[in-house]
Amino acid sequence: MHRSSASGFSLIETIIASGVLAVGMLGAAAVFSHGMQKVTSAPGDLIATQKASEAIESVFSARDSHSLTWAQLRNVNGASGSDGGVFLDGPKSLTTTGPDGLVNTADDGPIETITSPGPDQIYGTADDIVIPLTQYNREIKIRDVETDLRSITVTIMYLVGAESRKYTLTTYISNYS
Repeated sequence: MHRSSASGFSLIETIIASGVLAVGMLGAAAVFSHGMQKVTSAPGDLIATQKASEAIESVFSARDSHSLTWAQLRNVNGASGSDGGVFLDGPKSLTTTGPDGLVNTADDGPIETITSPGPDQIYGTADDIVIPLTQYNREIKIRDVETDLRSITVTIMYLVGAESRKYTLTTYISNYS
């Protein structure tokens, strides 16, 4: 005659299983928390990448349209201390373009804003929300690589909550359009 065991889990097996479960749950909570931080920083990251790309595109546009000469496609001071270009040195507020169509130059306009639809979710109505981009700074560095080749580095510094972040975009431009 066979006897079946009617005993359950021992106390030690239950404690070990609970510990393994707790470690797994803590790991999942950490991953979830990190993911939520990334989601909340996504709008700031998107703005930074777009504003850096816009700055690069405006430099290429100025070269291609011949609105600036090759000698003017530099920083005011630059690496030599007197490069003689039109782009202001150092980080500047994220402003709108001035009459020259370029950012980080002496004729820039007011601080840029982003307008999003308000509670009615219809863009262009009285309840739209206007957000000034005061927590963003942009720096454009244009440096000579060779006689007819320069590097353009655009760095966007911004805050996401209390965290300071930086996005850098580097490309090269030649004298030939």
